Amino acid sequence: MKNIKLNDITIRECENAGYSLSFKEKVEMAKIMDTLNYSVIELPMLTDKKADELLVKTIANTVKNSSVAIPVGFTKAEVMRAWDCVSKAKAPRLIVAVPTSPVQMEYICKMKGPKILEMITNLVTEAKQICAEVEFSALDATRAEMEFLTAAIKAAIGAGATKITLCDTAGVMLASDAGQFVADVIKAVPEIEGCGLAVEISNELDMSTACAFAAVAAGADEIKTTINGKGFPQIENVVKVLTKKGETIDVETSIVKTELSRAVMQMNRMSGQRSDNAATTVKYDSAADMTMTFDSKDDINVITDACRKIGYDLSEEDAANVFEAFTRVAAKKEKVTAKELEAIIASSALQVPATYKLVSYVTNSGNIISATANIVLQKEDANLSGISTGDGPIAAAFKAIEQILGHPYALDDFQIQAVTEGREATGQAIVKLRANGTLFSGTGISTDIIGASVRAYINAVNKIVYTEK
Repeated sequence: MKNIKLNDITIRECENAGYSLSFKEKVEMAKIMDTLNYSVIELPMLTDKKADELLVKTIANTVKNSSVAIPVGFTKAEVMRAWDCVSKAKAPRLIVAVPTSPVQMEYICKMKGPKILEMITNLVTEAKQICAEVEFSALDATRAEMEFLTAAIKAAIGAGATKITLCDTAGVMLASDAGQFVADVIKAVPEIEGCGLAVEISNELDMSTACAFAAVAAGADEIKTTINGKGFPQIENVVKVLTKKGETIDVETSIVKTELSRAVMQMNRMSGQRSDNAATTVKYDSAADMTMTFDSKDDINVITDACRKIGYDLSEEDAANVFEAFTRVAAKKEKVTAKELEAIIASSALQVPATYKLVSYVTNSGNIISATANIVLQKEDANLSGISTGDGPIAAAFKAIEQILGHPYALDDFQIQAVTEGREATGQAIVKLRANGTLFSGTGISTDIIGASVRAYINAVNKIVYTEK
């Protein structure tokens, strides 16, 4: 049987698809993909932000089974920068992604065919000198002139490319078109038999999975997928076809099928179309799960099991963080509902390491006095305190935190919302801070809205500090 490689481009595509992931979420997603034995995890092209370099280096050092791939840009300097970030991966891959249709060559590169061919040769040569696995991705290949596309692929293979990707960027092919297109390319470029052949098919007509398997039948051996199906073949659909029809079409995959559904649910919570600060939601397995309640007598095993029942497979560290937050809420309430537990998970799991931890806060306010706040934070083994006044206790608390930090951050947005109903309702605060032009959101949850607000502010600050490191 032919083994079909599955390359996931969810992290690469997250910004393009209208949703965003935090640094920690991207790393966690890559870890999950690695445990599922994806062949390739593809990351986005580096921008000028140092956080991008840190992300790629972190994932490259974390992933143990999958190849880690990254586009290299259009210059030698960008090739070297990409390699510096991904070089520590167990199986690094550099991607030379160049437009091949007349409209994209002119629009993206401002170049004609001969210059594009020269650029492909130079970039693949540079990449091959430092990386064993080099992919040439022919962007918008299905709208390219076949003669030029053939020349581009031959130039890439001649320069050392080990993988060729044909992109149906417009996503307007039927399955029969996709199969014929791949067959025509293989016939025109016999040299491609010595390389792997991948397909990246947009889902404009909701037929990307069918097109991908038509391409496989014609000779492709790698499919680029996403975990949520936004714009490209959805991984569960692809694996379903491989499971049910693999023997019939004589193909298989090495992905861990038994863990896929739960892992996809976990990753979908991270990558669903939502703003950075939105509470994470999942579908409950049953009506009983929706009505579960907990109290202060429940231990960490009970809470972790409950998290799993409502769809959250937490790491050991995240389970501990959730339980710590749960005990704070449970100490003030007779019962904690499943909805409240889910809100606790949203604010406590999948967070960056805490540089600053809240030790205590004291606020005073009234209609005849100025509001004051006394905040104590812990950094490493030292307690740091700040005292400030403000227009209300929350504003005073934020200023006290800024005093501890030594400088203010621009407060882009601040929201308080009730997670549950009733006199003892749990409240969730959302704080958005802007640093160096980038927006960072933090969440906090408590039956005390001031405490929730303080925790949300600190959560956002910790993300800024972690990124700056």
